[in-house]
Amino acid sequence: MIRNVAILTFNDLAIAFKNKTLYLVLFVPLFVFVALELVDTEQPHVQKINIGLLENGNYPPALIQSLQAADHAFAVSRLLNEEQGNRWLMDRSGDGLLLPWSKETQGSALIVLDKASFQTLAIVETVSGLQRALEGKGNNWISEIRSLHESGIQRQMLPTWILMLVLLVGFIVLPTQVAEEKEKQLLLGLLQTPIHEAEWLLAKVCLGMILIATASLLLHLLMTFELAPGGGLSYVVFLMAGGFCFSSFGIFVGFLCRTQASARTLGVVFYLPHLLPSALADFSEKLNSVAPLLPSYQFYRPIKSILLEGGGLADFPLQLIALFGVGLLTSFLSYQLMKKRWLM
Repeated sequence: MIRNVAILTFNDLAIAFKNKTLYLVLFVPLFVFVALELVDTEQPHVQKINIGLLENGNYPPALIQSLQAADHAFAVSRLLNEEQGNRWLMDRSGDGLLLPWSKETQGSALIVLDKASFQTLAIVETVSGLQRALEGKGNNWISEIRSLHESGIQRQMLPTWILMLVLLVGFIVLPTQVAEEKEKQLLLGLLQTPIHEAEWLLAKVCLGMILIATASLLLHLLMTFELAPGGGLSYVVFLMAGGFCFSSFGIFVGFLCRTQASARTLGVVFYLPHLLPSALADFSEKLNSVAPLLPSYQFYRPIKSILLEGGGLADFPLQLIALFGVGLLTSFLSYQLMKKRWLM
């Protein structure tokens, strides 16, 4: 009995090695380790914090002097009023806006785009350090932190869930389906009919976009999420652009594999590096510098801005071009592999 169990176990290990499953088991811990190494473990260091102050605002002289003296850490911008300051933050021209001193709270309110971002943490830590060096213990200069767009945890997590759905369809569902049609020679049989390669490719891209749109719509209905006025069109355009990009990308990944098992493995290898750096970019300076290199961030950043910050289509033209560019490139590569009957 023990001998049979051992033989079957080694046989299963050999199969796992052959269909690349073992590679996936080794890749996931390695990637998680690298991702954790990129996450900031110490106090975040931002090259220079751009902080805004209101003209004629009532600020403690010690605060003004400290910010001006720490010109290596802060760039101070003067703004006419809070409304201009909010627009300044929305345009991402600055990292935070300090409101004038309040007698009620005995401090200044800090307005930021995202409370959880590493820029916000850097502002609070640096200002607190300046205060301790100058005054020691006392009332904090920053008495409260406000997000420009207050929202619940469900609303804040929605862009991440949308990204996960898009990448799931693109890198898990479609590659497996393409590899299955290749493995069972269904695709080769279809290409013997009057169906052209471009028609099959377009149909698969449409399938991916429909799956992504359906999953996103269902998620919105379940969460009863309402878009800001004027944001619906921008959201739909970027959702379709992301659907086209990652559907094309997923089809290309499927063409690189001979079997369904290898397609699932390679899909996860693409899925994790596109998901984690983009979703965690706001929490780490290192990831924030790496994430813009990924197509997933070119989708995630506009979607997050549209859903949470009131952004629009006109704010992200380069991201839209990048998504369509990646989609067209991977579609072209898939077409070339089809013409050569790659691994069929």
